[in-house]
Amino acid sequence: MKGKTAVKKKSIVKEIFVWTISLVVLFTAAWLFLHYVGESTQISGESMYPTLSDGDDLVVDKVSYQFTDPGRFDIIVFPFQYQKDTFYIKRIIGLPGETVQISDGKIYINGRLLEEDYGYEEIKNPGLASSPVTLGQDEYFVLGDNRNNSTDSREPSVGNVSRDRIIGRALFRFWPLSGLGFLKQ
Repeated sequence: MKGKTAVKKKSIVKEIFVWTISLVVLFTAAWLFLHYVGESTQISGESMYPTLSDGDDLVVDKVSYQFTDPGRFDIIVFPFQYQKDTFYIKRIIGLPGETVQISDGKIYINGRLLEEDYGYEEIKNPGLASSPVTLGQDEYFVLGDNRNNSTDSREPSVGNVSRDRIIGRALFRFWPLSGLGFLKQ
């Protein structure tokens, strides 16, 4: 009987050790994921309405742009250059080397009307894009989907967004559960 008790204690210690190692590996993997691969963020404001709403929680993919270029209509996250710890989330409209202009409430890329259905309403204030804006070889022109309630590339405080400022691409909404899923890019 004494031998069986010793075996049980040994297996309990082994079981605790295995669980502890498993939890350490799990938490380390989660930490690595959240710091190098993806990041969770919460939307504050309505500049991306109706695609995203105030309070939505998202996963931002921080890796894919290491291997591919950002594309038109991708939803990106980047820091606001004039306020520490403030990040913007906007949709890419203009790509490097293109010329963007907003005229009569419509977006033109290289003089051609942009076919898109992300804008919530017709643009009332073209801002900097009232005249043609030619993007540099590493610059992107971004707009919020709520075009008349968004601080974006039309404003001098944001302007064109250089590639090195892009943190990642908004990929997946996990809250609220009614909006759970991958974002339309």
